[in-house]
Amino acid sequence: MTMSQRMQQGQPMIILGEDSQRTSGQDAQSMNITAGKAVAEAVRTTLGPKGMDKMLVDSGGQVVVTNDGVTILKEMDIDHPAANMIVEVSETQEDEVGDGTTTAVIIAGELLDQAEELLESDVHATTVAQGYRQAAEKAKEVLEDNAIEVTEDDRETLQKIAATAMTGKGAESAKDLLAELVVDAVLAVKDEGGIDTDNVSIEKVVGGTIDNSELVEGVIVDKERVDENMPYAVEDANIAILDDALEVRETEIDAEVNVTDPDQLQQFLDQEEKQLKEMVDKLVEVGADAVFVGDGIDDMAQHYLAKEGILAVRRAKSSDLKRLARATGGRVVSSLDDIEADDLGFAGSVGQKDVGGDERIFVEDVEDAKSVTLILRGGTEHVVDELERAIEDSLGVVRTTLEDGKVLPGGGAPETELSLQLREFADSVGGREQLAVEAFAEALDIVPRTLAENAGLDPIDSLVDLRSRHDGGEFAAGLDAYTGEVIDMEEEGVVEPLRVKTQAIESATEAAVMILRIDDVIAAGDLSGGQTGGDDDEGGAPGGMGGGMGGMGGMGGLGGAM
Repeated sequence: MTMSQRMQQGQPMIILGEDSQRTSGQDAQSMNITAGKAVAEAVRTTLGPKGMDKMLVDSGGQVVVTNDGVTILKEMDIDHPAANMIVEVSETQEDEVGDGTTTAVIIAGELLDQAEELLESDVHATTVAQGYRQAAEKAKEVLEDNAIEVTEDDRETLQKIAATAMTGKGAESAKDLLAELVVDAVLAVKDEGGIDTDNVSIEKVVGGTIDNSELVEGVIVDKERVDENMPYAVEDANIAILDDALEVRETEIDAEVNVTDPDQLQQFLDQEEKQLKEMVDKLVEVGADAVFVGDGIDDMAQHYLAKEGILAVRRAKSSDLKRLARATGGRVVSSLDDIEADDLGFAGSVGQKDVGGDERIFVEDVEDAKSVTLILRGGTEHVVDELERAIEDSLGVVRTTLEDGKVLPGGGAPETELSLQLREFADSVGGREQLAVEAFAEALDIVPRTLAENAGLDPIDSLVDLRSRHDGGEFAAGLDAYTGEVIDMEEEGVVEPLRVKTQAIESATEAAVMILRIDDVIAAGDLSGGQTGGDDDEGGAPGGMGGGMGGMGGMGGLGGAM
């Protein structure tokens, strides 16, 4: 019987391979929504100044203790494709603005939760998606209309923004000091082309306290001078930066030389020594007092460098060489033959210092430093690791604020205002999309509600107080997690960049809409790594998806466990 005959007789056609599994319709939507909600639930308890930390242990026994949303989700073993879409929300948020990752994820999870109720009420997924998009656009308009202007000269506000981003991340004991260091660092690397926070290097040192953290206007290279006879420090140093080796150059072709007597061997050795001496002489000729090399330095070259009083560092990282060039005004030279005096950088001081028991090279006192280093100190490795994550978030929000010049109050104030205004906006939206806009407004309440829950407060009482104040026209009224009071967040100095909120809403909406529009999941083969989850019936869970959602790489029990 031919294919067309079978189709005419109404016989089913098998078009998928034996190992392929498929989930369709409401089952597919429900499975994906459950996955997204589980991801949000996993990080929800970390939100806010009183959020809890997570301990993550990988297969190698490495332990990470953090409450940084994107770090938690990256470290977790998540297999479900829909769940990974929510993880991407946090990664986008981190890349774009540096903070607000947990907020973005829990909004996405709550949008899915609200959508599930609408789907069960026979509101079509495309209608929900359209309503969500309209609500997101309106939300961004409201936020932009209420944003507070900030300039580069307003250091006090910038420091408050930096401090807000660190809240709840183990930096409270020295928050003011660290916020000041972060603002100084960002302003130092700012230039006409913008702000690249990659030019702020972070050096972690275990030992001492967080209060001992400091900003070095220059570069710290985690290396030592190559020879003990070299000077320990050089003042007013001209610095050569070489992405090359100070070693005898080998020929590109293989050659064999027969040596018949010791004199010939000595001639070869003398020639090598002469070549190395010429390299050092070249550095002396251009006036170098210190040299940083991306590759190796021959022992004989080390000897000559020490003899000339030149401080040398070998096998410096490429990123360190670039930072050195930016900080000192020098250029990275790829070949010693091409070096000129104009290629040298300058620093008031280059020297080796002991930091927490480790020797490092400090390049300091540079004019108009465009590359700086933050030294972060703490009692344990876990403390400095979490401190680094807090500082990275803080650097990101200060950079974003300087780029956009607009901030919003924190403490759940923007979400509460949006929730009220979107409910009013819903009345002007025709059709069933109105229900989706109302659901969007309801979903945004998850932020102040979670802040209250994590602070041990009654979420209903807190929401009622917040709505009452916002009904009275107080846009900046937010929840103080420490006292439980509703206060003016702008006056209190709890502020964050406008883009943190707009990006969170935009990313969360896009992810939720994408997941809602999926009504068919076809898995080519067994995604669960060889463990099939029962029958291959349509509506059965694709391996590693529905059945995988049972674990989601361990996430099934994780939402409740965390």
